[in-house]
Amino acid sequence: MTTTTLPHPPRQRAKLFDPWLIVGIIVVAGLLVVSLFTGVYDVVGGQDGAEMFAITRIPRTASLVLAGGAMAMSGLVMQLLTQNRFVEPTTTGTTEWASLGLLAVMVVFPQATMFMKMSGAILFAFIGTLVFFLFLRRVSLRASLIVPIIGIMLGAVVGSITTFFALQTNMLQNLGVWFAGSFTSVYKGTYELMWIVLAVAVAVFIVADRFTVVGLGQDIATNVGVNYNRIVLLGTALIAVATGVVTVVVGNLPFLGLIVPNIVSMIRGDDLRSNLPWVCLTGIAIVTVCDLIGRTIIMPFEVPVSLILGIVGSVVFVLLLLRQRRNG
Repeated sequence: MTTTTLPHPPRQRAKLFDPWLIVGIIVVAGLLVVSLFTGVYDVVGGQDGAEMFAITRIPRTASLVLAGGAMAMSGLVMQLLTQNRFVEPTTTGTTEWASLGLLAVMVVFPQATMFMKMSGAILFAFIGTLVFFLFLRRVSLRASLIVPIIGIMLGAVVGSITTFFALQTNMLQNLGVWFAGSFTSVYKGTYELMWIVLAVAVAVFIVADRFTVVGLGQDIATNVGVNYNRIVLLGTALIAVATGVVTVVVGNLPFLGLIVPNIVSMIRGDDLRSNLPWVCLTGIAIVTVCDLIGRTIIMPFEVPVSLILGIVGSVVFVLLLLRQRRNG
């Protein structure tokens, strides 16, 4: 797999834990506390405040943590596997493949459980990501921007197929609701399977060094004794699991896996293992801030978090392109 994207200048290997990480944890914890007490219903003075707090606020905040961390880490792993800083699940078609899998399960099994829906989304996301990686191996990439363009094109094709079948099965409205990218419908009893992505985070941390070596290229990885194809397959599986689970429960979170790893890499360099806590914290912080904005900007109504993320992410994406052009 070939690309022209250059890594950031090497820095001294950073420590996994440092005092600034404690500061970051405190800041993110503060945002999560604000999230717990932000909403139309008064959970402090309301008659059923404690019950509503347990049914809606705690599941929603937990989902913010899991979804933000999982999608940010997925973007980081995908960027290493493709050796390109402009890719993540929503710019490579992975999310569109997950939506096709969800639709297929709903058509074949109308009474499908949440686990069945997630299984279909994960399977199709895995297949779609493999198709993207195999396609990249067949083309000669001369510019780093070509990679996400190819992914967006493939995603558009898959999205069109999904929309066609949704129209044929009268499920287009359901499809729009599923992938609005909002935490409004997250409550007790619907989010528990989101904890699966915690296992993905642990697996990424364990295999972090191998992912870093694979990010240097197939030749270098092979020379140091790393099974390149096996690690790529493992990374693809982890990305598919995280994307499938988050897509089914929350929906589309555009650009999150793109902007977070780039921001962290620009500040701290490219050591995956020491960057992982910061990637998770930054992803959680960005999703939480965008969700808080969506909840308060037109209260008592809500704006989908995907809308806020799309605006922020597109601006950061353009700035990254301009930065790369300025740096040659």
